[in-house]
Amino acid sequence: MIFAVSSSHLNHSNPYSMNKPTYRNDRRPALRSLLFSFLLVVALSAPAFARDYAQATVEKLTVATTNYAELQLEYPRNGTPEVTALIVHLPSGSSTGWHKHPVPVYAWMIDGELTVRTESGIEKRFMKGEPIIEVMNMLHNETNTGKKTASLVVFYTGLKDVPNVIRADEPGAGTGNSR
Repeated sequence: MIFAVSSSHLNHSNPYSMNKPTYRNDRRPALRSLLFSFLLVVALSAPAFARDYAQATVEKLTVATTNYAELQLEYPRNGTPEVTALIVHLPSGSSTGWHKHPVPVYAWMIDGELTVRTESGIEKRFMKGEPIIEVMNMLHNETNTGKKTASLVVFYTGLKDVPNVIRADEPGAGTGNSR
């Protein structure tokens, strides 16, 4: 910016002080006006945003530090994170077969009921509308103990190139096919 100082701006009683110089092409008033307009628009539109968000209903399903076997939750530390989301439908009377997860798994029962049994003998039943915080690195088998198809949405918070499920033939085997 260019400014010019005239002798009328000098304070002759104090040779070291000067009144503010006048600026040509000063853009500060325009910037102030633009900033004020922006803030006014934001302030006036904030209630509209709040009204839109206020239409949402939030239901807390769970807050957990342990899984259903009362074991502390763990997260993978090495590798590239990869999230897989599935909807699983398990017909009445069927089961998943024995398996384990090397990654954290979370689910929510959409419909029906499941009974989970772990290799250590823990048994837990989950019904429609309930969250499931799965066990990690522990063999378990889910069985649909209800009269209709059990459906659940499942989230694997895994790692790229690491299987979400490792199948086993029987408890204690710990090896098998992965998917």
